[in-house]
Amino acid sequence: MTDTPQLLLAHHLKTLKLPTFLREYDKLARQCAAEGADHVRYLVRLAELELIDRERRMVERRIRQARFPAVKSLDAFDFKALPSLNKMLVVELARCEYVERRENIIALGNSGTGKTHIALGLGLAACQKGLSVGFTTAAALVHELMEARDEKRLLRFQKQLAKYSLLIIDELGFVPLSKTGAELLFEVFSQRYERGATLVTSNLPFDEWTEIFGSERLTGALLDRLTHHVHILEMNGESYRLNQSQKRRKSPKTPA
Repeated sequence: MTDTPQLLLAHHLKTLKLPTFLREYDKLARQCAAEGADHVRYLVRLAELELIDRERRMVERRIRQARFPAVKSLDAFDFKALPSLNKMLVVELARCEYVERRENIIALGNSGTGKTHIALGLGLAACQKGLSVGFTTAAALVHELMEARDEKRLLRFQKQLAKYSLLIIDELGFVPLSKTGAELLFEVFSQRYERGATLVTSNLPFDEWTEIFGSERLTGALLDRLTHHVHILEMNGESYRLNQSQKRRKSPKTPA
């Protein structure tokens, strides 16, 4: 019979979905008793533990839902290796106020300069701020759009994309698009115009985007929407990946 209150408490805490309360209440009660803390301080500390743990789980869930290919933070980016990149602007963007204002980011630069890393870092920052994020490459997104159209679920998929506070479209320009693919991608940008923030990375300067979309009219309309409220990240420079590879090759081998 002596275990009945503990069993009831465990049941109630599980029903209320308070796993940290359940896990920590007994240990924390002993700590507070040893410190002479009253019941209010005990409950405050227990509630704080629950809130911290709940926020951690929510961030983890948003990261999973974003479908990042890897989790990378801006702290791990080597800004010194890319002098062309405005570090202060990136730090400001990491506050995610541009997402609330439904503004866009375009990171432009040659291959290997860290555009995807910056995109992932800003996406992670948005997840940590409690914002919904989606990550995809341009080629994968167009493939999904065409598949959704063929399966007559395009409208549902477009609504799903529109719900993201921040949609990251990586590697625009790496793969040429068909006429239909270009039009479907344009629709995504058009539907998000002033309704949600979009981050795009591309290895091509704006004057070469016609090569991606195959139409000057479509490219002009796209750039008009995408660059209306935009932050440009210039990321041209030597390839970071190539430099790292060369350093590894040049490093002296350890004597046997």
